[in-house]
Amino acid sequence: MEKYFSVGKAAQESGLTAETLRHYDRIGLVRPCKTDKWTGYRYYSEAEIVQLSTVRALQCLGLSLQEVGEILAMEGLDKLVCTLEETMKKADKKIAALNEAKARIGRARDFYAAKSKTVPLTSGAFLRTCRERVILLSDTMTQPTLDNLWNYHRHFFAQLGAEKSPLFAFEDLAGVYEKEERTQMFALCSKHVPVPGLKILPAGDYLCEVCSREEAPDAILRLKKQSEQKSGVPAAFCVKLVVLTGILQWKYEIQVPL
Repeated sequence: MEKYFSVGKAAQESGLTAETLRHYDRIGLVRPCKTDKWTGYRYYSEAEIVQLSTVRALQCLGLSLQEVGEILAMEGLDKLVCTLEETMKKADKKIAALNEAKARIGRARDFYAAKSKTVPLTSGAFLRTCRERVILLSDTMTQPTLDNLWNYHRHFFAQLGAEKSPLFAFEDLAGVYEKEERTQMFALCSKHVPVPGLKILPAGDYLCEVCSREEAPDAILRLKKQSEQKSGVPAAFCVKLVVLTGILQWKYEIQVPL
């Protein structure tokens, strides 16, 4: 005895919604095989369930309803097999692209997860004790931008040239060095040899504040004033460390030596 399914049960069996089944019925894609003449209820057979499951699978591969309809109406097994093989090849390409996208997102997640642990949560001025740091100043870049920030290591290796580049390594930290109204972007060195543009940030206490890019000028003036009040001498320089807060978004951690 043939088994029949109501619209709700057919939707459940095929993994679709009842409204989707009604839409497919209206456009003639997959129609119920019988309608109760007394109640008007429509029923699907197991053959339509297979069709509905096939439609769902083909749509997951990105085929339009028109393309799906053409496959369902196709006659000749050889032609059908050939079409399904081509569809599977497209699926393989889509899966490969999705896997690559997933890997990229995973790397981005790990990158930002690591960065989130270093973002200061404090507001207002605070004191930070820093180790001695060696930075390489850029000979052309003065401020971070969307264009230069995400490939800034490449810029510094190009600046060093083929002979010196293998002798350097950089931490994942960019910033701006400011002295006597001159600003230069820098990269923090983890390995280095003497070259022009190398600068030592001395170890010691730094007066710091995290702020937006727009707030940075006022924050620098404020911290320099506080530093001079504490130490009795004007600060010789300050640095603005880039603190990532999102994709294509960042703030600065201002550091003024005491």
